[in-house]
Amino acid sequence: MAFAGGQSAVAAAGPGLLVGRFDHALDPKRRLTVPAGWRDLMGAPPYVYVFPDPNEKCLNLIPPAEMEGRLEKLRQRALFDKRASVALRVFGENAEQAVVDVQGRIRIRDRLLAFAQLTDTVVMIGAMNRVQLWSPALRPEAETVDQAALAAACETLDF
Repeated sequence: MAFAGGQSAVAAAGPGLLVGRFDHALDPKRRLTVPAGWRDLMGAPPYVYVFPDPNEKCLNLIPPAEMEGRLEKLRQRALFDKRASVALRVFGENAEQAVVDVQGRIRIRDRLLAFAQLTDTVVMIGAMNRVQLWSPALRPEAETVDQAALAAACETLDF
């Protein structure tokens, strides 16, 4: 559905929540297809940011709109603040901007794929404002809902 000016219903309503789980294979060129529904929720961006997770052995795909809000906070920091400068350098060195091609595929650098142990199949998990990329060995599919983990998550998020 399109609105005046060519906006989609999703774009007009604002960003949606990225939820669900998809298992996708890397193609022979080691590209990964981001599901169309998620691309729509992200506003059909021409690129996404890819960051290794600082706490888990996975990668995070962050939509440009999510990053822009966070970058605005960084711009408020003093330009030559030593701690901020080091943190930004480390952050930038370990991240990348991955172009989304017309078929919704991205190519993530081999160094980042190796960090997350992504070789053939990639488990893509919607984490509300980003997508996490996991190795199936590190994130096997559960047969049932882990209700204790869900309860703990709800409590942590004050949900």
